[in-house]
Amino acid sequence: MRTPKKSLPVAIAALTAGVLALGVGSAGASSAQTTQSDASPKPTIVLVHGAWADGSSWSAVTAKLQSAGYTVDVEANPLRGLATDALYLRDLLATIPGPVVLVGHSYGGMVTTSAATGNPNVKALVYVDAFIPDQGDSLGALAAAQPGSELDPSSSITTVPIHDAGGNVVNADVYIKPGQFAGLFARGIPARQAAGLAATQRPLTASTLTETLGGVPAWKTIPSWDVIGTADKVLPPAEQQIMANRAGAHITKVDAPHLSMISDPDVVTDVIADAARATS
Repeated sequence: MRTPKKSLPVAIAALTAGVLALGVGSAGASSAQTTQSDASPKPTIVLVHGAWADGSSWSAVTAKLQSAGYTVDVEANPLRGLATDALYLRDLLATIPGPVVLVGHSYGGMVTTSAATGNPNVKALVYVDAFIPDQGDSLGALAAAQPGSELDPSSSITTVPIHDAGGNVVNADVYIKPGQFAGLFARGIPARQAAGLAATQRPLTASTLTETLGGVPAWKTIPSWDVIGTADKVLPPAEQQIMANRAGAHITKVDAPHLSMISDPDVVTDVIADAARATS
Protein backbone atom coordinates (compact mmCIF):
# COMPACT_ATOMS: atom_id res chain seq x y z
CA MET A 1 0.00 0.00 0.00
CA ARG A 2 1.43 3.38 -1.00
CA THR A 3 1.88 6.02 1.67
CA PRO A 4 0.03 9.21 0.64
CA LYS A 5 2.24 12.18 -0.09
CA LYS A 6 2.27 15.02 2.41
CA SER A 7 0.65 18.24 1.31
CA LEU A 8 2.98 21.15 0.56
CA PRO A 9 1.94 23.13 3.69
CA VAL A 10 2.57 20.08 5.90
CA ALA A 11 5.96 19.50 4.27
CA ILE A 12 6.97 23.15 4.75
CA ALA A 13 5.87 23.06 8.39
CA ALA A 14 7.93 19.92 8.99
CA LEU A 15 10.98 21.46 7.34
CA THR A 16 10.60 24.65 9.41
CA ALA A 17 10.32 22.68 12.63
CA GLY A 18 13.45 20.75 11.73
CA VAL A 19 15.43 23.90 11.06
CA LEU A 20 14.29 25.51 14.31
CA ALA A 21 15.22 22.36 16.21
CA LEU A 22 18.79 22.74 14.99
CA GLY A 23 19.03 26.17 16.63
CA VAL A 24 20.62 29.36 15.32
CA GLY A 25 24.03 27.71 15.20
CA SER A 26 23.25 26.51 11.68
CA ALA A 27 22.59 30.00 10.29
CA GLY A 28 25.96 30.49 8.68
CA ALA A 29 26.13 27.11 6.99
CA SER A 30 25.31 28.38 3.49
CA SER A 31 28.03 31.04 3.44
CA ALA A 32 31.18 30.68 1.37
CA GLN A 33 33.67 28.96 3.63
CA THR A 34 36.83 26.89 3.60
CA THR A 35 37.90 24.58 6.39
CA GLN A 36 40.96 24.90 8.58
CA SER A 37 42.44 23.06 11.55
CA ASP A 38 40.92 23.72 14.97
CA ALA A 39 44.46 24.48 16.13
CA SER A 40 44.94 27.24 13.58
CA PRO A 41 45.17 30.74 15.02
CA LYS A 42 43.70 32.32 11.89
CA PRO A 43 40.49 34.30 12.49
CA THR A 44 37.36 33.87 10.42
CA ILE A 45 36.98 36.64 7.85
CA VAL A 46 33.40 37.88 7.51
CA LEU A 47 32.76 39.97 4.39
CA VAL A 48 29.73 42.27 4.21
CA HIS A 49 28.67 43.79 0.89
CA GLY A 50 27.06 47.18 0.48
CA ALA A 51 24.00 48.51 -1.30
CA TRP A 52 23.43 47.81 -5.00
CA ALA A 53 25.60 44.71 -4.75
CA ASP A 54 25.58 41.13 -3.52
CA GLY A 55 28.07 38.65 -2.13
CA SER A 56 29.60 37.99 -5.54
CA SER A 57 31.33 41.38 -5.33
CA TRP A 58 33.72 39.69 -2.89
CA SER A 59 34.49 36.70 -5.16
CA ALA A 60 38.09 37.57 -6.01
CA VAL A 61 38.96 38.57 -2.44
CA THR A 62 37.27 35.43 -1.08
CA ALA A 63 39.32 33.18 -3.36
CA LYS A 64 42.58 34.86 -2.36
CA LEU A 65 41.82 34.67 1.36
CA GLN A 66 40.79 31.03 1.13
CA SER A 67 44.01 30.25 -0.75
CA ALA A 68 45.87 31.82 2.17
CA GLY A 69 44.15 29.43 4.57
CA TYR A 70 41.44 31.65 6.01
CA THR A 71 37.87 30.62 6.68
CA VAL A 72 35.69 33.14 4.85
CA ASP A 73 32.01 33.84 5.45
CA VAL A 74 30.31 36.13 2.93
CA GLU A 75 27.18 37.51 4.56
CA ALA A 76 24.06 38.08 2.47
CA ASN A 77 23.32 41.60 3.69
CA PRO A 78 19.50 41.97 3.66
CA LEU A 79 19.58 45.71 2.72
CA ARG A 80 16.28 46.30 4.51
CA GLY A 81 17.38 49.01 6.95
CA LEU A 82 20.35 49.75 9.20
CA ALA A 83 18.86 48.45 12.47
CA THR A 84 17.45 45.35 10.78
CA ASP A 85 20.61 44.60 8.82
CA ALA A 86 22.84 45.08 11.87
CA LEU A 87 20.68 42.74 13.95
CA TYR A 88 20.89 40.08 11.24
CA LEU A 89 24.69 40.38 11.09
CA ARG A 90 24.92 40.35 14.89
CA ASP A 91 22.99 37.06 14.93
CA LEU A 92 25.22 35.63 12.21
CA LEU A 93 28.36 36.59 14.13
CA ALA A 94 26.98 34.76 17.16
CA THR A 95 27.17 31.50 15.17
CA ILE A 96 30.90 31.86 14.48
CA PRO A 97 33.28 30.53 17.14
CA GLY A 98 36.64 32.16 17.77
CA PRO A 99 38.14 35.43 16.55
CA VAL A 100 36.62 37.35 13.65
CA VAL A 101 37.88 40.02 11.28
CA LEU A 102 34.80 41.90 10.10
CA VAL A 103 34.98 43.63 6.71
CA GLY A 104 32.41 46.06 5.30
CA HIS A 105 32.20 47.67 1.88
CA SER A 106 30.33 50.97 1.40
CA TYR A 107 26.99 50.77 3.27
CA GLY A 108 28.29 47.51 4.72
CA GLY A 109 30.52 49.68 6.89
CA MET A 110 27.44 51.17 8.52
CA VAL A 111 26.19 47.67 9.30
CA THR A 112 29.49 46.30 10.64
CA THR A 113 30.02 49.39 12.80
CA SER A 114 26.70 48.72 14.53
CA ALA A 115 26.75 44.92 14.63
CA ALA A 116 30.24 44.47 16.11
CA THR A 117 29.68 46.66 19.18
CA GLY A 118 29.97 44.56 22.32
CA ASN A 119 31.07 41.40 20.50
CA PRO A 120 34.38 40.26 22.05
CA ASN A 121 35.10 37.88 19.15
CA VAL A 122 35.43 40.71 16.63
CA LYS A 123 39.11 41.56 16.85
CA ALA A 124 39.46 43.89 13.86
CA LEU A 125 37.29 45.98 11.56
CA VAL A 126 38.21 46.56 7.92
CA TYR A 127 36.46 49.21 5.86
CA VAL A 128 36.63 49.20 2.05
CA ASP A 129 35.42 52.41 0.35
CA ALA A 130 33.09 52.41 3.30
CA PHE A 131 31.00 54.55 5.58
CA ILE A 132 32.48 54.66 9.09
CA PRO A 133 29.68 56.30 11.07
CA ASP A 134 29.64 57.82 14.51
CA GLN A 135 26.54 57.79 16.68
CA GLY A 136 23.79 59.82 15.01
CA ASP A 137 25.30 59.67 11.50
CA SER A 138 23.24 58.61 8.49
CA LEU A 139 24.17 57.27 5.08
CA GLY A 140 22.80 60.28 3.23
CA ALA A 141 24.40 62.88 5.48
CA LEU A 142 27.85 61.28 5.31
CA ALA A 143 27.71 60.91 1.52
CA ALA A 144 26.92 64.62 1.17
CA ALA A 145 29.29 65.91 3.84
CA GLN A 146 32.10 66.57 1.33
CA PRO A 147 31.89 67.45 -2.37
CA GLY A 148 32.76 64.85 -4.99
CA SER A 149 29.92 62.34 -5.13
CA GLU A 150 28.36 62.00 -8.57
CA LEU A 151 25.46 59.92 -7.30
CA ASP A 152 22.57 62.35 -7.81
CA PRO A 153 19.29 61.09 -6.30
CA SER A 154 17.33 63.22 -8.76
CA SER A 155 18.84 61.58 -11.84
CA SER A 156 20.83 58.46 -10.88
CA ILE A 157 18.20 56.30 -9.23
CA THR A 158 14.98 54.45 -9.94
CA THR A 159 12.53 53.65 -7.16
CA VAL A 160 10.06 50.80 -6.87
CA PRO A 161 7.31 51.24 -4.24
CA ILE A 162 6.94 48.68 -1.44
CA HIS A 163 3.34 47.98 -0.42
CA ASP A 164 1.98 46.44 2.74
CA ALA A 165 -0.72 43.75 2.68
CA GLY A 166 -3.39 46.42 2.45
CA GLY A 167 -1.89 47.99 -0.66
CA ASN A 168 -0.45 51.04 1.10
CA VAL A 169 2.99 52.29 0.09
CA VAL A 170 5.24 51.89 3.15
CA ASN A 171 8.70 52.28 1.62
CA ALA A 172 10.53 52.05 -1.68
CA ASP A 173 13.40 50.06 -3.13
CA VAL A 174 16.14 52.21 -4.65
CA TYR A 175 18.07 51.05 -7.72
CA ILE A 176 20.91 52.73 -9.63
CA LYS A 177 19.99 53.31 -13.26
CA PRO A 178 21.89 50.68 -15.27
CA GLY A 179 23.23 53.24 -17.73
CA GLN A 180 24.90 55.16 -14.88
CA PHE A 181 26.13 52.23 -12.81
CA ALA A 182 29.50 51.75 -14.50
CA GLY A 183 30.43 55.43 -14.39
CA LEU A 184 29.54 55.74 -10.73
CA PHE A 185 30.72 52.45 -9.28
CA ALA A 186 32.97 50.68 -11.73
CA ARG A 187 35.21 52.99 -13.71
CA GLY A 188 38.15 50.99 -15.01
CA ILE A 189 36.37 47.65 -14.60
CA PRO A 190 35.78 45.88 -17.96
CA ALA A 191 32.54 47.04 -19.57
CA ARG A 192 30.99 43.58 -19.77
CA GLN A 193 31.68 42.93 -16.10
CA ALA A 194 30.33 46.35 -15.11
CA ALA A 195 27.15 45.69 -17.11
CA GLY A 196 26.68 42.42 -15.26
CA LEU A 197 27.09 44.17 -11.92
CA ALA A 198 24.48 46.74 -12.94
CA ALA A 199 22.03 44.04 -14.00
CA THR A 200 22.37 42.02 -10.78
CA GLN A 201 22.38 44.89 -8.28
CA ARG A 202 20.24 44.46 -5.16
CA PRO A 203 18.25 47.48 -4.01
CA LEU A 204 18.40 49.39 -0.75
CA THR A 205 15.25 50.61 0.95
CA ALA A 206 14.84 54.37 0.63
CA SER A 207 14.35 54.84 4.38
CA THR A 208 17.85 53.47 5.00
CA LEU A 209 19.36 56.63 3.50
CA THR A 210 18.23 58.70 6.49
CA GLU A 211 18.38 56.06 9.24
CA THR A 212 20.96 56.96 11.87
CA LEU A 213 23.40 54.86 13.87
CA GLY A 214 21.75 54.54 17.26
CA GLY A 215 24.44 53.00 19.42
CA VAL A 216 28.13 53.30 20.20
CA PRO A 217 30.20 52.64 17.05
CA ALA A 218 32.35 49.52 17.20
CA TRP A 219 35.50 51.33 16.07
CA LYS A 220 35.67 53.08 19.43
CA THR A 221 36.79 49.82 21.03
CA ILE A 222 37.98 47.66 18.10
CA PRO A 223 41.05 48.50 15.96
CA SER A 224 40.28 49.33 12.35
CA TRP A 225 41.82 49.37 8.89
CA ASP A 226 40.55 51.31 5.89
CA VAL A 227 41.00 51.07 2.12
CA ILE A 228 40.22 54.37 0.39
CA GLY A 229 39.62 54.33 -3.37
CA THR A 230 40.91 57.69 -4.53
CA ALA A 231 38.83 57.49 -7.75
CA ASP A 232 35.58 56.85 -5.87
CA LYS A 233 32.64 58.72 -7.43
CA VAL A 234 30.04 57.53 -4.91
CA LEU A 235 31.54 58.20 -1.48
CA PRO A 236 33.99 61.13 -1.78
CA PRO A 237 37.57 60.16 -0.84
CA ALA A 238 37.80 63.35 1.25
CA GLU A 239 34.94 62.14 3.45
CA GLN A 240 36.44 58.64 3.61
CA GLN A 241 39.65 60.22 4.91
CA ILE A 242 37.80 62.22 7.57
CA MET A 243 35.90 59.16 8.80
CA ALA A 244 39.05 57.01 8.82
CA ASN A 245 40.99 59.62 10.78
CA ARG A 246 38.16 59.90 13.28
CA ALA A 247 38.20 56.14 13.79
CA GLY A 248 41.99 56.00 14.10
CA ALA A 249 42.13 53.52 11.23
CA HIS A 250 45.24 52.23 9.49
CA ILE A 251 44.75 53.77 6.03
CA THR A 252 45.70 52.36 2.63
CA LYS A 253 44.94 54.36 -0.50
CA VAL A 254 44.52 52.87 -3.96
CA ASP A 255 43.71 54.43 -7.33
CA ALA A 256 40.41 52.61 -7.62
CA PRO A 257 36.67 53.21 -8.04
CA HIS A 258 34.01 52.55 -5.43
CA LEU A 259 34.24 48.80 -6.11
CA SER A 260 37.93 48.55 -5.28
CA MET A 261 37.61 44.94 -4.08
CA ILE A 262 36.74 44.08 -7.69
CA SER A 263 39.20 46.37 -9.46
CA ASP A 264 42.09 45.84 -7.00
CA PRO A 265 41.48 42.62 -5.03
CA ASP A 266 45.17 42.15 -4.21
CA VAL A 267 45.33 45.44 -2.32
CA VAL A 268 42.10 44.77 -0.44
CA THR A 269 43.15 41.21 0.42
CA ASP A 270 46.52 42.40 1.71
CA VAL A 271 44.86 44.90 4.04
CA ILE A 272 42.47 42.26 5.38
CA ALA A 273 45.40 39.89 5.93
CA ASP A 274 47.30 42.66 7.78
CA ALA A 275 44.31 43.12 10.08
CA ALA A 276 44.06 39.36 10.61
CA ARG A 277 47.74 39.06 11.51
CA ALA A 278 47.35 41.89 14.00
CA THR A 279 44.75 39.84 15.91
CA SER A 280 47.24 37.03 16.67
